[in-house]
Amino acid sequence: MKKIFISILSIGILFCSNQGHVKRNYEQDKWHKNATIYEVNVRQYTAEGTFQAFLPHIERIHDMGIDILWFMPIHPIGEKNRKGGLGSYYSVKDYKGINPEFGNEEDFKAIVDKAHSLDMKVLMDWVANHTAFDHDWANQHKEWYTLDSLNNLQPPLGTDWWDVTDLNYNNAAMRLAMIDAMKYWLGRFDIDGFRCDAASWVPIDFWSQAIDSLNKIKPVFMLAEAEDPELHKAGFDMTYAWEYMHVINGIADGSMYFEDLDKLMTKEDSAYAKEAYRLYFTTNHDENSWNGSVFERYGAKHLLQAILAFTIDGMPLLYSGQEAGLNKRLKFFEKDEIEWGDYIYFDFFSALLKLNQTHPALWNGKYGGTFEKFDFADKDLYCYQRVSGKDKVLVFLNFSDTAKSIELKVANNQTYIDLFSGGKTNFLKTVTLGPLGYKVFYTN
Repeated sequence: MKKIFISILSIGILFCSNQGHVKRNYEQDKWHKNATIYEVNVRQYTAEGTFQAFLPHIERIHDMGIDILWFMPIHPIGEKNRKGGLGSYYSVKDYKGINPEFGNEEDFKAIVDKAHSLDMKVLMDWVANHTAFDHDWANQHKEWYTLDSLNNLQPPLGTDWWDVTDLNYNNAAMRLAMIDAMKYWLGRFDIDGFRCDAASWVPIDFWSQAIDSLNKIKPVFMLAEAEDPELHKAGFDMTYAWEYMHVINGIADGSMYFEDLDKLMTKEDSAYAKEAYRLYFTTNHDENSWNGSVFERYGAKHLLQAILAFTIDGMPLLYSGQEAGLNKRLKFFEKDEIEWGDYIYFDFFSALLKLNQTHPALWNGKYGGTFEKFDFADKDLYCYQRVSGKDKVLVFLNFSDTAKSIELKVANNQTYIDLFSGGKTNFLKTVTLGPLGYKVFYTN
């Protein structure tokens, strides 16, 4: 996505989605060009914390405008050196097993089948860098692990991950066993790809080998929890926009400024190929549990930050509970529960997600439009448009506690629609934003 910085507004904006059921026909190899993604935390999603309890939510999530369900690891969790009472999802005891806390194979297959019936895709979280200390491999193939000077298993160096032990990717047999385990989930459950944890900690040539093997079974969608552009060359479709997250967190706490965001977006444009998808978000399981809820980190500006993340570039991610205003840190090693209430932000996120689905200006990677920032003297404003041919989406964000009025120079031969109010105007000349206000426009 090419970034352009301009100082004069000359805009025409495009029609968004209808807000009802969206049924789309995907091109066989391009279904993900306008996809959106949702992270599922099964343990904390319901009081039961099971697949069966989650199953009825899938249709609601679909109707909100989600295409991809990414499940945090669903494998049995190690007991040796376990953290907390239930342990970390990322301490995998059996790559081909299902955590009995969540249910059984039939329960998970029902999840996949339901998602597929709605034209949704399912990604599994895959932890390839390490296993639990009591994984069978650790007992049967100690040479598959990185050993310390006393020939003992050890956690990944430089971490506090003392519940897991580091794998040795110099061992060819281990690599093949890892790929075999990944292939198992394609064949047995027909999942559609993987979100690969700590992907940059694993040799890139392994990912090339693994992804090539997986694609021989079915085309897979691969998400790397990493930012290394080289991972795209290895076959990953999408990487995390972690630096973006750090910058907007910095803007929120006053340590960084919008100029830093501008510099980052320019750098991203040169660092990543046009085909590379980037994952944008305001929260995920790491941010929520360890750094705080969006209310802790962004305060009253959390909706502004959500609009920014969902329209600035790449594919938008929604984390479990965001649509309900998740306002606490979910426990990571113990049972907790999202308080759903009335799903107070369902309509807000649905509007943004469907905008992404239906507007080429906001599509992913090479399929999306350019980013054109409007420079105002007022540094509390962050305003831009995304443009793909005749398709344009215009975003105005006011990060101050003072109302703002913006004078525009706009072509007057188009109908402009306000995403959140539905209001229409044939001549957009002035945009008025309340304190911490926002406006998103599109045209038909």
